[in-house]
Formats: sequence, structure tokens, C-alpha cells
Amino acid sequence: MKKSAFFENAKLLNDKFAIIPLMYGSLGLEYITGENLNADDVDILIPEIFVDDKWDIFKNTLESEGYVLIDEHEHSFQKNDVCYAYAAVEELESFAGISMLETERQNVDGVTFKVLSLEQYLKVYCASVKDGYRVNVRKKKDGEKIDFIKKHLKEDL
Repeated sequence: MKKSAFFENAKLLNDKFAIIPLMYGSLGLEYITGENLNADDVDILIPEIFVDDKWDIFKNTLESEGYVLIDEHEHSFQKNDVCYAYAAVEELESFAGISMLETERQNVDGVTFKVLSLEQYLKVYCASVKDGYRVNVRKKKDGEKIDFIKKHLKEDL
């Protein structure tokens, strides 16, 4: 359900804003491994300008499509019992040392989006366990994801 919700949202972003979103978080990790990690939301990285200078246009467009803003500070919306959280893709480089030029572009049924590789996800979760908020709130889950990724990387060798 969350994967189809991402694709529906990504199609909207492609069509209305010419954004190629990055499928992020547990859902992205589920997508590249094919394993169910029970993602609790849809994390999407988009160009910073849309969560900053063009935020009002972005927000109004999503709201006109039935998305309900649930936390403006976190740029999160809800639609059909699915939570969507947006963040700036540019932060990926300073946070985990990943350039958008290094991310893989994909197209599924006419929807263009980007995904991280397992190696890139390892960088993200290793950075996450050092992040103040995540250390206190998500440390155990992030550690489990690191173990999960390392297991998959070994299987791919």
C-alpha cells in the first residue's frame, strides 16, 4: 500500500512540479531489497526550494489533491491513512556524504523517481545513529537496519 502511495505521489510531483523525488527511509529500503520492513510512512526527498521558497505553492497543490497538512514544521501530510514526510534532498550530502548525482534514477509505469543503493543506505543509517533526535528515539531500529543492510550487502557479494 505504501509503495503504491509513493508512486501516486511521485506521479503528482513529476507532473505538477517536474520533481524527480527520492524514495527514502524504510520504504526505499523495502523497495531495493524486496523485503517488507513495515514502513510506517512515506519519506520523500525533494529539492530544497519546495520546502523553503516554494513551500506555499507546494503545500497548496498537495492540499488541492486531497493531502492534509499534519505538521508544517516536519513538512508532513496525510492522505488515505498514509503519512507523507518531505525533506530537502540537498541535506543528504551534508548528512551522509551522498550526492544526488550518485543516486539511481528509475522509471516505473511512467513515474520517474530516484532510489539509494544499499551502500548509500548504510551511510544514511550510520549517520542516523549519530544524530541527536534519532539516537534518543530510533537508536534500536536504526541499528537493526544497519545489521539488515550489512547482511544484504554480504549476500550480494
